[in-house]
Amino acid sequence: MPAMAATETDAETAAEAAAETAAEPAIDPADDAAAGKSDENNESKAEDPLMADRIGRSPDLLPAPVRKTWQALIDAARSGDINALQPLIAAQPEPPTFAFGEIEDPIDHLKSLSGDPEGREILAIMLEVLEIGFVRVEQGTENEMYVWPYFADVPLERLTAEQVVELFTILTAGDYQDMLSYGAYIFFRVGISPDGRWHFFVAGD
Repeated sequence: MPAMAATETDAETAAEAAAETAAEPAIDPADDAAAGKSDENNESKAEDPLMADRIGRSPDLLPAPVRKTWQALIDAARSGDINALQPLIAAQPEPPTFAFGEIEDPIDHLKSLSGDPEGREILAIMLEVLEIGFVRVEQGTENEMYVWPYFADVPLERLTAEQVVELFTILTAGDYQDMLSYGAYIFFRVGISPDGRWHFFVAGD
C-alpha cells in the first residue's frame, strides 16, 4: 500500500506539471524576432544624431544678440498687443519677411492672418513657435540663421513620438499629414541671424 500511494502521488505531480506547461503560451520565433527588430528601430530612432545634436532648447545656447531678439519677440507676443512688434520691426536694418509677396504694412498683414481682429491669435502662434526648440542652419556662411521651430529644418518623417506630440501644439494631425505628403514643414517659422537681426516670421514655401 505505501508503494502504491507513492506511485499515485508521483502521477498526480506529473499531471500537474504537464497542465502548467500546457497553460504557458507558446512563443512564436517570428514574433520574437519582430519584437526585437521593433526595439532596435525604436532605439535607432531615439539615438538619431539628427534628432539629438541639431536641436537646441535652452536660450543659454544662443549667442547674446540672438537671445536678446528672441526674448524681445517673446515679450511682444505675450503682451497681447500686436503693435508691440512695431518697434522691433523698425529696429531692423531691413524689414523682416512676413510674406513671399508684397505687403503694404506688416502689422496690418499680420492682423489679416489672425483669426481675430486684434491679431492675438497670430501672437499666440508666434509665442508657441518661439517656445519650441530651434536649429542653427547654414553654419559658417553669410546665411547662417537660428530658426524656430526646429521642424523647419528636420525631416518630419524622422520625428520621434514625443516630437510629433510637440509638433501638434502648433499643427493639427491633418496639417501634419499634408506636410508629410509635401515633404517639408511649411507652417510659421522665425529666423534670427547671429548678429541678432530678425529676418522673418513667415509661413508657406
